[in-house]
Order: sequence, then structure tokens, then C-alpha cells
Amino acid sequence: MKNFKGCTAVITGGAAGIGFAVARRLGEEGANVVIADIEADALDRAATTLDNAGIPVEAVVTDVAQRDQIVALADAATSRFGDIHFLHNNAGVTTAGLAEELTDAQWDWVMGVNLNSVIWGCREFLPRMKAHGQPAHIVNTASMAGMSGGPLMAPYFASKFAVVGLSEGLWHEAKVNQSNVGVSVLCPAFVRTGIARSDRNQPDGMGGWILQGSDQASRYGEFLTAGVDGGIEPAEVAGKVLEAVIDERLWILTHPESGQSVLNRAEAIAGSGIPAEVRRPNN
Repeated sequence: MKNFKGCTAVITGGAAGIGFAVARRLGEEGANVVIADIEADALDRAATTLDNAGIPVEAVVTDVAQRDQIVALADAATSRFGDIHFLHNNAGVTTAGLAEELTDAQWDWVMGVNLNSVIWGCREFLPRMKAHGQPAHIVNTASMAGMSGGPLMAPYFASKFAVVGLSEGLWHEAKVNQSNVGVSVLCPAFVRTGIARSDRNQPDGMGGWILQGSDQASRYGEFLTAGVDGGIEPAEVAGKVLEAVIDERLWILTHPESGQSVLNRAEAIAGSGIPAEVRRPNN
């Protein structure tokens, strides 16, 4: 996909952070933009900002953990703008706590938002993109947490590794079948987003994204928050996303050190079989 002018782009988690930055950048390139988010007020503000910038925009309140709402999002985008050419499955959440101590509800929530929504998004939008036959592209947001594991966020790591695997599978299927739809997977390191405030969108009664009563989880939450607050700007990530789509690259890394992290992990797998210890909060 080389040209975004006149295309229609759908972005989940589009009210803020990476999703909003990608939506704005695509709009500046001449795309019609459909932003989806579970936060209605934030979505309204984002849509107003895009509209004031002269970008054609449709805002659709969407809980991506509900399959029927993914279908409704695709229908709304098609109804407003016609054929869909770009999908960014970007919505994401996290938790902090030991794998065995996190509740079933916390596990289900993270896997539903981070993985199931991506599966459903691809399954719903991909046939529509193939049907019109025009150049199109899907970007799935994973994370460097999908390239290398660590402690105290097992649902997040599991979901992001799965998104990487799904995206690679789709990329190969596209090549084998000479599809008009390209695929990329975004693996950002720390970016200034709202991921460390995931509890704002948790279902009632879940008790926050950090496991209550766990000092270890609380310290890890503080570590993650500090990393996010010191991360790069979402606009920088948006630029990298568009460049990768134009270049038809599968993997999108956002930080200079990320490539070396991947190499270090591969060397450990092929060599000692023992992972290097990850950076951790102070005990």
C-alpha cells in the first residue's frame, strides 16, 4: 500500500496514544478515518480534533472484547465511507501480578482485548478488504513484550506473543496467495500512552490493573509507569507505522535498541537456553 489518499482507515484504541497518532497521520495523508474506542468522552474529543483539522472522521464507541461490536464497527465504517483499505488493531490493556495470583477475570480481560479483538478484527475486515481487490493493509499492535518475556505480566506477554504469531501467519498466507492485503505487526517499546492506566477501562469489580495486596506487583506497576512516562511520543510511532506499510515490512520496531534485544533473545535460545535476566524494579 503506497498511497493513503482517499482510502478508508479503521483504528481501534483510536481516542488517544498510538491509535490517535496513527489516525491523525493518516488523515493528514488524505485518508478517511474511523476511530473506535471504549471511552466515549475521549472518543468525542479525538473526533472533534480530527474534524477541526479537516479530516473526514467517524467515531464509533466500541468494546473490542465483544465480537459483535467488531462487526458493528466494520459495518459503520463501510456505511460511512465505503470500502475499507486500512485496519489498525491497536487497542490494548495490561495487568501486573504473579500469573497464578491474577484472577480468571483479569486473564480473560487482557486476552479478550489484546488477542481476541485482533483475531476478530482480522477475520471480519480481511474478507472485506480482499473482496474489493484494491491495495490494503492490516497493522496489529503487539509490543516488545511479544518479542521477549518477563515477570509479573504473564497475560500481557502471552497475548502479545500470540499477536506476533498471528501476524506472521497472516503475512505468509498473503504472500502465498498473492493477496492485495499486506500485514504488519507493531512492536513498540516504551511509548507515552495510557497503558499504565488500564484500570480506567476495566469491567466493574475487577479491582484495578495491579494485583491488590501485592507489594511486588505494585513496584512493577511503578516501574512500568515510569517507563511509559519516559517513552517516545506516539507521533513518532505513527511515522514508523506508515513507513513500514509503504515498504511492506512485517515487523515494526520503534526503538534503536529493540533489534539488539531480539538478537540477544535468539542467541540465548540457540545457545545456552537460559534467558538473560530482565531489568526489574528494586526489591
